[in-house]
Amino acid sequence: MSFINYASREINCKIVYYGPGLCGKTTNLQYIYQKTAPEAKGKMISLATETERTLFFDFLPLALGEIRGFKTRFHLYTVPGQVFYDASRKLILKGVDGVVFVADAQDERLDANIESLENLKDNLEEQGYKLENLPFVVQYNKIDLPNITPIEELRRLINPGGVLDFTACAMTGEGVFETLKAVAKLILVDLKKGSR
Repeated sequence: MSFINYASREINCKIVYYGPGLCGKTTNLQYIYQKTAPEAKGKMISLATETERTLFFDFLPLALGEIRGFKTRFHLYTVPGQVFYDASRKLILKGVDGVVFVADAQDERLDANIESLENLKDNLEEQGYKLENLPFVVQYNKIDLPNITPIEELRRLINPGGVLDFTACAMTGEGVFETLKAVAKLILVDLKKGSR
């Protein structure tokens, strides 16, 4: 649910990067943060306990324009990857405007991807959201590695609804901004429709 700050004339939107442990969510955010102009971004904050870590930062993209005289500020979050941090995941999903599901393209991570996607759907439904009604894109990360599941197979298993999807190598930045721009555009379309 977007938050409107009338004083600063900004619409604040929340994008959550979701996926299994070590799939590249944090690497995505670190790459975006590193490449975003200093004047357009806030501080990157890492909430770390002994066993889990959540990253978030906000930025004001200058190229996306305004909606009814308001600038749009995006807040990017990662969730802890391991399923036993479910309470943290649920909390981070509160008020979400868009979701990027980061799938690890390695063969041996296929089950973890499917489990994480099911967990995302369950956690959203618990809060009254349906994934198919949210701005949602899929990223197949780590495509630079030799042991990947063919993209068509990943699509069949992880993206049967055929939402926008991207191949990526978050370490080098390949596909990272394309993924972010796609979910941001979907959120803006949603806002302009006033559907939520």
